[in-house]
Amino acid sequence: MNHEVCVTGLGVMAPHGGEPGTLFQALLDGQSAIQSIFPDLPKPAAAATVAFDETRWFTKLQLAGVDRVSQLAVAAADLAMRDAGLAMGDADPERVGVYAGCGMGGAAALEAAYRGNGRVSPLTIPAFMPNAPAAHVAMRHGVQGPVITYSVACASSSVAIAEAAKAIQRGEVDVAIAGGSEALIVPGVVLAWQAMQTLATFQPGEAAGAVRPFASDRSGFALGEGAAFLVLESAERARSRDARSYATLAGWGLSSDATHLTKPDAPGQARALRAALRQAGLQPRDVGYCNAHGTATRIGDVVERNALADVWGDDLDQLRVSSTKALHGHLLGAAGAIEALITVLALQRRQLPPNANCSEIDPACSLNLVTQNDTGAPALDAAMSNSFAFGGTNSVLLFRRA
Repeated sequence: MNHEVCVTGLGVMAPHGGEPGTLFQALLDGQSAIQSIFPDLPKPAAAATVAFDETRWFTKLQLAGVDRVSQLAVAAADLAMRDAGLAMGDADPERVGVYAGCGMGGAAALEAAYRGNGRVSPLTIPAFMPNAPAAHVAMRHGVQGPVITYSVACASSSVAIAEAAKAIQRGEVDVAIAGGSEALIVPGVVLAWQAMQTLATFQPGEAAGAVRPFASDRSGFALGEGAAFLVLESAERARSRDARSYATLAGWGLSSDATHLTKPDAPGQARALRAALRQAGLQPRDVGYCNAHGTATRIGDVVERNALADVWGDDLDQLRVSSTKALHGHLLGAAGAIEALITVLALQRRQLPPNANCSEIDPACSLNLVTQNDTGAPALDAAMSNSFAFGGTNSVLLFRRA
């Protein structure tokens, strides 16, 4: 059994809002959601946060012990199921699965415990455990099939989507709710990332343009929060219920660098790229757009460019590339999901989000970057999303037009 995997629902809680079309238009317009945060920290910090009304999704009683990371996940997954036209009872609950990525779990609950001067909520553990978002999504939708959390740093939700696709392809489940969530904009986590010297530096009033992927003057990324979920079904099932298909998930590639915990590796990334192409039965020249991992770090952007150049060779100039992290920040465990959702919309609409804030490209990052005044892609039929994680795990998702 080898089913074609369709994306039939999209749901998002992003720094640009809770509607996929609104998010995509904001990216096309080059609108940054990154702003200064926590003025009391020793060094300036910036992040992209979500304006989220939890009372739309939870009663006050339900909110006890539910961290923000789980709240965002429930909202995005609920919106994805609604978008797919699915409700509880529309599928055998034992044939529905939740596949969720989460990098750091309930950061707010942990922060509160550390700063509580000895007073720690008895609900701290269930609030911060990384599998809480998936569990809350499952309870909300009565899911009785596999409910699995993937914690693979920046590749978490990309890996989750790939694993969900495998389950659909093999006929293990009929419906997969696949994606991820992250909510780590708390002082302790920001200080830890600053200590790693991977976050972008900026002058007062310039936080919105602080993240500059592939630019000569890039200095790192800004953290983001949010959640995104895709509903995956087989093409046969989607047709049988007359569901809209946004795209097909035609290929995925997973690899490990096995070289260094935090330093990326071009050969490792190239292995994941080739695996995704091989599974989709495509040549590099068939893929018109890459939503790059593009963290705007000095080393990372060059390594990703070199991996793409290794695989695409003489066809590299035909591949249009952008990193949307410049505008929505780096959502870590949710990055792969939100960027997959953006890639699906780029395919469906044949428009590409620009690579923002790059006034001068680094010669070592020579790529055909999408510019603000050239976002059309009238012939786009295949596009991919890259997620390359600390720990050396690389995940590539390759979508084709429905």
